[in-house]
Amino acid sequence: MINIIGVRFKKIGKLYYFDPCDMQVKLGDHVIVETARGAEYGEVVLANTEVEDDNVVQPLKKVIRVATKNDDEVMQENERHAREAFDICKRKIAEHKLDMHLVTVECTFDLNKILFYFTADGRVDFRDLVKDLAGVFRTRIELRQIGVRDEAKMLGGLGACGRELCCSSYLEDFQPVSINMAKEQNLSLNPAKISGTCGRLMCCLKYEHEVYSELQKVTPRVGSYVETPLGCGMVVSVQMLRGQCRVQLDDDPENMQIIPCVDCRTLRAAKGRGKPMSARPGAHESAPASDTPRAAAGDCRTSDAPAGDRPARPPHEKRERRDDRPARPAPAPAPAARAAEETTDAAAVEGGEGENKPRRRSRRGGRRRHKHPEDEGALQPATSEE
Repeated sequence: MINIIGVRFKKIGKLYYFDPCDMQVKLGDHVIVETARGAEYGEVVLANTEVEDDNVVQPLKKVIRVATKNDDEVMQENERHAREAFDICKRKIAEHKLDMHLVTVECTFDLNKILFYFTADGRVDFRDLVKDLAGVFRTRIELRQIGVRDEAKMLGGLGACGRELCCSSYLEDFQPVSINMAKEQNLSLNPAKISGTCGRLMCCLKYEHEVYSELQKVTPRVGSYVETPLGCGMVVSVQMLRGQCRVQLDDDPENMQIIPCVDCRTLRAAKGRGKPMSARPGAHESAPASDTPRAAAGDCRTSDAPAGDRPARPPHEKRERRDDRPARPAPAPAPAARAAEETTDAAAVEGGEGENKPRRRSRRGGRRRHKHPEDEGALQPATSEE
């Protein structure tokens, strides 16, 4: 077990754990603690507590001392110095004509560093601005670009509900919010109604997301065809939190009935398709069955005779070629190709050395195919031994 305390450096910020070093502090006291930025002034929000060693990240920073009256005065002086730095930085931004919006300024307890928080649409080259600010304040300068949600958290304000913004009142971290959460809660998808002061989706959409996700599993969707104790009908609207749905029954379409969702069984969830035969009104009044058996799927020929009297066509039967049909003549060779063949054959007959002569190319650019050796020998003239 290890003894820790919880400290916050902002009104609504992250909670950091420190080692009290055998000091007993009370809730609401101010302490001077050691941080990575140096000595910092914070408020105790969690008194001395014993926790397991695995529940905290070690090694823990230590508490230097409990804040005194002199420390409180130094903190007030630092806040006044931060307000002056804010005005000077805004003037320097206008001089350098930078596209950035300064949000707030913070000073460390020992004035070892001054932090400037700003928002911008893209990347900003503020190197010259840092040089000017360092020359004015004679200390370390750090500029941090933040998002619009962090800006709303720092500045505060009122939401659409009339209450203080959740991020500036009690939310420690921002939770991811998507447009699907608004769809599942049947809210209007108008951006003006589901967006907060920061311009992003309201954080409160996350609060009831898990409840609506569970209710959707047992609630029929609007437009689905359901079976109820009063009959079958179409779901017109649903009230997930009350567990009720308004159904337009097929037997009485003029009067809408409010029925509990647990008593509804979905027959057709997809909207726009036809109703199942078992759920359609009058489905029991089917057409009289015919005495004539249905024709086979493979027999598509039309005939006046009943389907049972026609001989079945054997499977994989191929239609034979009619003998009286004349055969298609072979295509005649092109004039150029025919002339090239005659020239080559004549050279082979006259000289007997046609096979050693270079072959002529056709007009198509391709090389003429080599003749069979037996055909070339047959074209050579016979020689006598006289």
